[in-house]
Amino acid sequence: MKIGEPCPKIDFNNQYGKPIPFGDMIGSKNIVFFFYPKNFTPGCTKEACVFRDSYAEFQHHDCEVIGVSSDSEKSHLSFSNAFNLNYHLIADRNESLRALFNVPKNLFGLIPGRVTFIFDKKGICIGLFNSMINSQGHIRYAIKCLKKANKSKEYK
Repeated sequence: MKIGEPCPKIDFNNQYGKPIPFGDMIGSKNIVFFFYPKNFTPGCTKEACVFRDSYAEFQHHDCEVIGVSSDSEKSHLSFSNAFNLNYHLIADRNESLRALFNVPKNLFGLIPGRVTFIFDKKGICIGLFNSMINSQGHIRYAIKCLKKANKSKEYK
């Protein structure tokens, strides 16, 4: 996945076993996908909680937030409940979504990567941020992309 490419057509359930309405989102909402290595680890928990704490700002930009890891739906539900996460989590058990987005692995291919993709309302990738150690940078970058996208629409 590169900037300028369309969001792939996908069909996944969230942590509650409910289908995520991607068909309704694309064309009406901005979408942020953040891929992270594992539930309940320090860096991933911090990132998930910063997305949670920033969720109102994402909503202000008419944006849905979706977290993705290879943890099970049951693990996602526990993670979501433990930290009061207010957005969708996808259980990418076979890493097919990770492969579709071309998210690299790190540390000699042993650890799933931490990459965030930002899509505008047309479903076009307008930003991506790849950093294993700067978990808070993912949120700042995503909001910056959304602000820039909103500004460019004001001048059209």
